[in-house]
Amino acid sequence: MRAEQWTGVVTHHGEGPGWDPGAGRLRIVDLLAGDLLTFDTEADGGGVYERWHLGEIAAAWRPRSSGGVVAAVERGFVLVAEDGTVTAGDELWTDPTVRMNDGACDPAGNFYCGSMAYDARPGAGSVHRLTPDGATSLVHTGVTISNGLAWAPDGDFAYYVDTPTQTIARITTDPSTGQFSTPEPWVAVDPGDGSPDGLTVDAEGGVWVALWGGSAVRRYAADGTLDEVVEVNARQVSACSFGGGDYRRLFVTTSRQGLADGDDPAAGAVFTVDPGIAGLAPLPYAG
Repeated sequence: MRAEQWTGVVTHHGEGPGWDPGAGRLRIVDLLAGDLLTFDTEADGGGVYERWHLGEIAAAWRPRSSGGVVAAVERGFVLVAEDGTVTAGDELWTDPTVRMNDGACDPAGNFYCGSMAYDARPGAGSVHRLTPDGATSLVHTGVTISNGLAWAPDGDFAYYVDTPTQTIARITTDPSTGQFSTPEPWVAVDPGDGSPDGLTVDAEGGVWVALWGGSAVRRYAADGTLDEVVEVNARQVSACSFGGGDYRRLFVTTSRQGLADGDDPAAGAVFTVDPGIAGLAPLPYAG
């Protein structure tokens, strides 16, 4: 299976694709530019509908059940109204060498986002939780590059990626505190095939993971068996998510981070494919 290029090069470091059911639009982040991009999915070439600047970093986002979105910026969380107005929360740490990176919501409507050091030094990252009432807490530490996070369809556990471990792990969270259990390795990815990055879960319980440096997205069945590979015409594949009104299109972001001009010319574009399996509506932030 091969993904088709859907946009031109619209980001430097594209990440965080997701469908916003309230807006009926695809949104992604241009992470290092600090921007949230919204696309007109009916337009030829996936035209950019809006670009909102959220801060120095725009790491991850999810729709809010009350309208608008929640997002993670460099060192904290923000709420973004439907007109793009940004309301910032408290700064969660002061170390300027660490930034937010990727996140997701759980079935209870809490928003989690993990961090990493700009230089990716080992153990500098952590995972933070934002509850619907606006409280924040530290729920996991000792992470290097906190990446993909998605709950299984039944909500009993989540899949989680700390990229340098080369594994997709399973975790549970404490309902009262949000604390992560010790990640249990579920699938290992050979470094020669790329490194696991962002991920999403489909309606059948399959896990789709972007392979940074691997020019691909892989699907692992619920039993951990590799059963699909989507080729992408860019090396640094960063994340993937289902969208469209029926959640049957897989959207894939790519990155130009660290690339020279002219190298990997499609990097920074969004790709799409219909894999023949439906995804799930995103879990929203309940605040």
